[in-house]
Amino acid sequence: MNEKMADSLTLDMICAASDDVVAREIEGELILVPLAAGIGDLEDELYTLNDTGKEIWGRLDGVRSLRQIATELANEYGAPTAEIQRDVTGLVGELVRRKMVVVH
Repeated sequence: MNEKMADSLTLDMICAASDDVVAREIEGELILVPLAAGIGDLEDELYTLNDTGKEIWGRLDGVRSLRQIATELANEYGAPTAEIQRDVTGLVGELVRRKMVVVH
């Protein structure tokens, strides 16, 4: 189901971090740590997010849509909205596939 959901992710969807993942900032990097079996990737038990990823992750509150998140980031950083939308859906889609983010 998660792969199907990740493939059909739209900007109008609302997502939140999974309860089975803990995020910790270590030396400026955000590390996602799975707490349950089957979360993440067998090859990568930890998942590191860059600065853009951290900004997206911090806004996945289960209230704002992906479109709202992308618009906020585009306005905040003066970046093209379409580019930010691609970044948001790309990262969130990957995190949904890894079961680190859930779609509401």
